[in-house]
Amino acid sequence: MKFSGKNVLVTGSSRGIGAEIAKTLAGFGLKVWINYRSGATEADAVKEAIEADGGSAAVIGFDVSDESAFIDAIKTIIDSDGELSYLVNNAGITNDKLALRMKTDDFMKVINANLTSCFIGCRESMKVMRKKKFGAVVNIASIVGETGNVGQVNYVASKGGVIAMTKSFALEAATSGIRFNSVTPGFISTEMTDALSDEIKDSFTSKIPMKRFGKVEEIAQAVAFLLSDYSSYITGETLKVNGGMNMA
Repeated sequence: MKFSGKNVLVTGSSRGIGAEIAKTLAGFGLKVWINYRSGATEADAVKEAIEADGGSAAVIGFDVSDESAFIDAIKTIIDSDGELSYLVNNAGITNDKLALRMKTDDFMKVINANLTSCFIGCRESMKVMRKKKFGAVVNIASIVGETGNVGQVNYVASKGGVIAMTKSFALEAATSGIRFNSVTPGFISTEMTDALSDEIKDSFTSKIPMKRFGKVEEIAQAVAFLLSDYSSYITGETLKVNGGMNMA
């Protein structure tokens, strides 16, 4: 994979998909800024793993839904490296319950954590990247942002918003040499899905044409492609990594 930039910020990268994205991008030679909100120990472990493999990484803790904290974090990166080449907006939360039982506060907490934070990251990175007329952003959405899902009205709204918002940023940034794309993972093997019963796993797998859950590595490789020079003519697109579960 070929990259023209030198560093990347990956939000929510202390564990799960985010951690794998961080490790993969470091493996391609980028300096990775590992963001966490509460998992300092896990973030340090990701950094140590990257450095053990010969990569370069730094840990930066902040809450992505805190606008001033996000702005300060990007300033810290610029002060250290002189630029921000790439951004992966991966951080997010869930708070599942049926819509009739969901309070407005339950809805807005997920919107702020998943969608508003993504907006802040896209806006602030665009300001920085415009100075060099170069950069790429990948926003991690979800298959349910395309299909809907019972008990996840808030999460679905946030991820559907990420998909739509990415297209608008792509339109606004195209003449500045900055690309915005999104990835929509399907069912991916993580600590959360590993805890599901075999019965539930079988139920989900039966709906996937490839008859298996995805691997975090497969999401990370998709992200790397969309950030890399190999996708230099791709912007405003949604890359579905779901084993064929949603081909529409």
